[in-house]
Amino acid sequence: MKHCKTISELHRFWKVPPPLHPLISVVDIGDIGPLDSEEPITMALDFYAISVKRMQNVRVKYGQHPFDFNEGILYFTSPSQVFSVSTANKDKEVKKSGWVINMHPDFIWNTPLAKTINHYDFWDYSLREALFLSAREEAAITNILVAIRQEYESNIDRFSKQIIVSQVEGLLHYADRFYHRQFITREKANHEVLERLEMLLHEYFDRADLTETGLPTVRYVADCLHLSPKYLSNLLRVVTGQNTQQHIHARLIAKAKEKLATTRLTVSEIAYELGFEHVPSFSKLFKAKTNLSPLAFRTSFA
Repeated sequence: MKHCKTISELHRFWKVPPPLHPLISVVDIGDIGPLDSEEPITMALDFYAISVKRMQNVRVKYGQHPFDFNEGILYFTSPSQVFSVSTANKDKEVKKSGWVINMHPDFIWNTPLAKTINHYDFWDYSLREALFLSAREEAAITNILVAIRQEYESNIDRFSKQIIVSQVEGLLHYADRFYHRQFITREKANHEVLERLEMLLHEYFDRADLTETGLPTVRYVADCLHLSPKYLSNLLRVVTGQNTQQHIHARLIAKAKEKLATTRLTVSEIAYELGFEHVPSFSKLFKAKTNLSPLAFRTSFA
């Protein structure tokens, strides 16, 4: 794995001039040199990277999932995120354009952004959940990147850091807005995710081995749907008003109601069958969601 601890090290790998500042750089993607290896190169960075890219015949893999960059996209990688890069076809010419900002955490030390940067969930999205930009959105992001580059290439003074940090904050705000738009406009794909989620939970709570497997976690559900946990929860919250954990609980309570109404199993037996280790935890969740205890709910059918 190629592990770049410094921005200078990444520049050497990319075959571009050294950064003008050790803790931040702005690179024209068209200037990045070709890969030395025909095999995929796994990489990890010790700093943030924000990229807006259009690349043909280049493929990035995150986990086991390839990702093509033929459209204008914006994506974010956080420190220690692992990904791999390769040419999609060595017989085809690689075409690429766009910008990338590399920013070390030390650059924003002691600034308001240091306290808020990780509040943006898209740092935890995988590459396959990149932001697909409209022409107008891409222009807005590019304008900010150009402004950052102009400041970066100017003589560094005591105002430079504050100006660049404020511009980065503006870019992150735009990305947050555009991601929200993407959750809304990709209606067909989002509802397909919702349908797959409902089927997954339906099948999970019909399993006979819940006493061994326990309740499904958000991570488990997201992995089954090939999405990152935060992306899935944010998508569901926009589409349905509920996050992933709330969907899991909704399906669990529906199954519990079914068992309470149609079987003679005790509350303890139902709790264990649904994957709870402790009956009070089941009763507490059931009452929180229905305003009734499990026994009171059963009695209402008497």
